[in-house]
Amino acid sequence: MSIRLLCCVPFSLLWAGPVNAGVTQTPKFQVLKTGQSMTLQCAQDMNHDCMCWYRQDPGMGLRLIHYSVGEGSTEKGEVPDGYNVTRSNTEDFPLRLESAAPSQTSVYFCGSSYSTALHGCLLSAHKARQALPSSPTQD
Repeated sequence: MSIRLLCCVPFSLLWAGPVNAGVTQTPKFQVLKTGQSMTLQCAQDMNHDCMCWYRQDPGMGLRLIHYSVGEGSTEKGEVPDGYNVTRSNTEDFPLRLESAAPSQTSVYFCGSSYSTALHGCLLSAHKARQALPSSPTQD
């Protein structure tokens, strides 16, 4: 499931719907103006310890925003600026946008996994690889 922030001064949050009902993201739709705050809800009913928030910008892979390895635990990911999270119980991991900005235009994904599969939460949160410049060959 995903939430998309579209920015043309106001923001739109579009939700693609649940793939498996074990993890739910809300709201389905939300319109924000630049500078407004809002909370994206993520809930899971599978008693997973690890929960993660990702964003995917056009032409990019998934980038980790924040993650949690259990109740009361939160960690920053690759792109945490402008976002806050809390983990007051096992089921919920809300993502708060403190002041919506055009740079937050993205597709948002929440996921969960068992603590033994923590690396599954972090595997796809890698930086995009850049091609190395080719060096001239000598004959």
